[in-house]
Amino acid sequence: MSLRRLLRTHLRPYRNVLFLVVVLQAVQTAATLALPALNSDLIDNGVLTGDNAHIWRVGGVMMGFSAVQIVFAAIAVWFGAKASMAFGRDVRRDLFHQVTDYSAREIGRFGAPSLITRITNDVQQVQSLVVLGATMMVAAPLTMVIGIAMAVREDAGLSLILLVVIPATVLVLGQVVYRMVPAFQKMQLRIDRVNGVLREQITGLRVVRAFVREPEESERFAVANTALTETSLRTGRLMASMFPTVGLMVNVSSLAVLWIGADRIASGNMQLGSLVAYISYLIQILMAVVMVTFMVSMLPRAAVSAERIVEVLDTQSSVTVPEQPVRSLAEHGALEFRNVGFRYQGAQEPVLHDVSFRVEAGQTIAIIGSTGAGKTTLVNLISRLFDATEGTVLVDGVDVRRLDPDLLWGKVGYVPQKAFLFSGTVSSNLRFGRPDATESELWQALEIAQASGFVQAMPEGLESNIAQGGSNVSGGQRQRLSIARALVATPEIYVFDDSFSALDLATDARLRAALEPETRDAAVVIVAQRVSTIAKADQILVLEDGRVVGLGTHRQLLDDCPTYAEIVASQLGEGALA
Repeated sequence: MSLRRLLRTHLRPYRNVLFLVVVLQAVQTAATLALPALNSDLIDNGVLTGDNAHIWRVGGVMMGFSAVQIVFAAIAVWFGAKASMAFGRDVRRDLFHQVTDYSAREIGRFGAPSLITRITNDVQQVQSLVVLGATMMVAAPLTMVIGIAMAVREDAGLSLILLVVIPATVLVLGQVVYRMVPAFQKMQLRIDRVNGVLREQITGLRVVRAFVREPEESERFAVANTALTETSLRTGRLMASMFPTVGLMVNVSSLAVLWIGADRIASGNMQLGSLVAYISYLIQILMAVVMVTFMVSMLPRAAVSAERIVEVLDTQSSVTVPEQPVRSLAEHGALEFRNVGFRYQGAQEPVLHDVSFRVEAGQTIAIIGSTGAGKTTLVNLISRLFDATEGTVLVDGVDVRRLDPDLLWGKVGYVPQKAFLFSGTVSSNLRFGRPDATESELWQALEIAQASGFVQAMPEGLESNIAQGGSNVSGGQRQRLSIARALVATPEIYVFDDSFSALDLATDARLRAALEPETRDAAVVIVAQRVSTIAKADQILVLEDGRVVGLGTHRQLLDDCPTYAEIVASQLGEGALA
């Protein structure tokens, strides 16, 4: 069972704390169960006989037991909460590290909204069960077992009521819990759905407004939200029905005890103190049943959440770390593809077919092709966002699958097609790849990326705030800051995945001119749609439907590659072919 396994593995470091909680709960439960018996003695031998000394003596003992109960219960709750919070922290930590090790394939399989729900809401459900377990796992069973024994000791004749009330309560509440299981399963899926819709609408807010789709998107969110609300109400009603049910059982059984007990007192077979003690034990027993049932009611949702958590923890990344990774390289800034092919999982056709090229330090290779030709997939293979399904990708003469991941990622400076900035400041984003970069180095990178002007114009310069995703700067500014971030890291291989698309031609030209001396000792891979961006590259690789249909210089491809010549003619006119 996923829940048992998750609890066993992640609570093991806290077993000493949990053992202490068990001892503390046992002591406070024993003190609680001693009080009704002492109260019985106080009534029978003190109140009814008028013995004030006995009342003070037994009352003092009861106050001592009450103090023990309160102190030990508080300490037990404190340590139980500490263990459960640490458990939640450890599970979230392991999930975070597991997800950050995933390749794009695993991220796509689960989906970002579902992963976020699993790391937050699902962990919280299991953590809540641990909190309840730490505070109730000893108290409730001990109260039930010892409470029944103490009640029978007070009066065996009345205990027939327990034989009816306890099984009836368990049966009724068990039916409620049984109906909760599918409801909780639906609830977690519908939370995923709400998160997914909300994330899409916030991320794509500009698109929604541009196409005046607010009513339709509001309706889509309303559908997902209503489905979650209905499921939550259904489970809420089931949980809410538990307490009136138990209250009814307590009241009916108390009435039965008073009815039968009054006859037994009248006949001299039972004392008044014993009746009061018996009712106290009965209430404690039934409340223990409530606590156990409440814990059991948490089990279905926690079990569903644990299954979803374990599914993530058990899913290994398709990009694996080698057992004996290569940590030193003889070459510098060399990139080679040897007969590389790639097929997405479940796809009928490969995205890339037999791609081969080599670029040395100081050289630039540009990749061009129509939309869907496989350009981004190709550059994703360099930094192992995916692993090639055929052939070999080599960095500095070594298969990337044999390299230490940190070494590989340190050698590759990647500027993605969709520029992304993290919440923080301009400087924190620029130092993402090299935290020890000096302020002068940051300004130099900004100057090369043609970004120094707008950063200087910001209120606080390098310390100006950047919102999550860079939403408070324009698309072109995001791209230039992303390029500057890569420059600060000073990698051996630069990968620009259509990173100049949001720049005007003049800024594009200035940026490329400034980049040239900075990348003289590095290999540069540029994915671009504009011919003007790549015309001066040492090699241009032309992709069409995932196949290499041309590889050479601009002039060579104009003569030998009809696909490239068609792209040039469409952008620069027929005169550019002359």
